[in-house]
Amino acid sequence: MTDSAAQIAKVALVGDHSPHVVSHTRVPLLLDALASRDRLVLDPYWVPSGDAEAEDAVRGFDAVWVVPGSPYRSEAGVLSAIRTAREEGIPFLGTCGGFQHALLEFARNVCGLTHVAHAENEPGADDFLIEPLACSLAGHEDTVLLEPDSLAHSLIGAERTVERYSCHYGPSRHLDTLRAHGLRFTGRDGAGAVRMAELPGHPFFLTSLFQPELHGDGSRPHPMVRGLARAAAEHAARRSEQQRV
Repeated sequence: MTDSAAQIAKVALVGDHSPHVVSHTRVPLLLDALASRDRLVLDPYWVPSGDAEAEDAVRGFDAVWVVPGSPYRSEAGVLSAIRTAREEGIPFLGTCGGFQHALLEFARNVCGLTHVAHAENEPGADDFLIEPLACSLAGHEDTVLLEPDSLAHSLIGAERTVERYSCHYGPSRHLDTLRAHGLRFTGRDGAGAVRMAELPGHPFFLTSLFQPELHGDGSRPHPMVRGLARAAAEHAARRSEQQRV
C-alpha cells in the first residue's frame, strides 16, 4: 500500500493574494503545521484569479483551494478553476468567496441557470444566487449544524461546530435546483440558512461560507483543511502510480 502521507502534493491557491487578508497570512502557518504534525506536505502555488482564466491553469495540481478575499479580480478565472476541479476530480476546497463561487459555477454549468449572479460582482443583475445577507457575518462566530453521513460531519466529527466568518453575502435562491442536480447542503446555521455544501461522488469537494483558515491560532489546522491535504496526498499518490505504469 502506498503511504499517501509521504507524498508531496501540489496545491493551487486560487485567489488574489494580499497581506491584508488574514486568511491568506494563515495559509503558510497551516501548511507548516500539516507538514510537522501530520506528515502531509503540500507544495503551494498562488494562482491569481486572472491567471486562472487559462484553460489549463489548475490542471496537474493535486488540490485546488479557492481562498477568501472576494471580490476577486476575475470572476471568470475563479469559476474556471472550480469547474476544472469539479469535472476532473481534483480535490477541492472553497471557503467564504470560494463557497459562493462554487455554488455559482454549479448553478451555471450544471443546472443551466446561466443568468444567476453574485450581487457583489453584479449588483445590477436581475437574479441573484448569492445576495447580501440580512445580517452581515463579518467578524462574527456562529454555530453550524452538520448533516449526518456527510463529508463535513465525518471530518469535523460532531453534529455542530462554532466557526468564524468574514462575509456579507450568502446563497438564498435556486437552492432546490442545485440540490436536485446533485449538490448536497450539509451545514446550516440555527435558522436553517445554508453554510456548507459538498458534492457526493467527487473524491473531495467541500465548501463553507465560514473560514476554517481562522480556526484557532493556526498551529492546529481545521479538520476541513486537514481533509483537503489528505485528499491531495492521495491524489498525488495515484498520479505517481499512473506515471510509473
